[in-house]
Amino acid sequence: MAVIEVGRVCLKIAGRDSNKRCVIVDVLNNNYVLIDGETRRKKCNVKHIEPTSKVIKISKGASHAEVVREFKKLGIEIKEKVKKEKKPEKSLQKQTKKEEKKEEKKKEKEEKKLEDAKKVGKV
Repeated sequence: MAVIEVGRVCLKIAGRDSNKRCVIVDVLNNNYVLIDGETRRKKCNVKHIEPTSKVIKISKGASHAEVVREFKKLGIEIKEKVKKEKKPEKSLQKQTKKEEKKEEKKKEKEEKKLEDAKKVGKV
């Protein structure tokens, strides 16, 4: 029985994703595997995972959707990752603020010209 094999459910024991369950999606070499599951899909050192006795049936290089489906069969719910909307770059924000200020100044000048024209007409 190979301990490090495709489909082996493991527990991540090191790093940001520690204490989360994952499955081996691909064996890259003797020291590294590709994992996915509750963790981020990434290359991982075999020293940073603890294999469990559970094995799920997935193909080598299985997609995230396949991994989620197989984890649901085991009763493990995987939270969907929510992508954040990208904010516009600061340089773009500065440009829009500058444009808004220019427009405000133009409006102020036009209003002042109208007021001056009214005063001249009255005098």
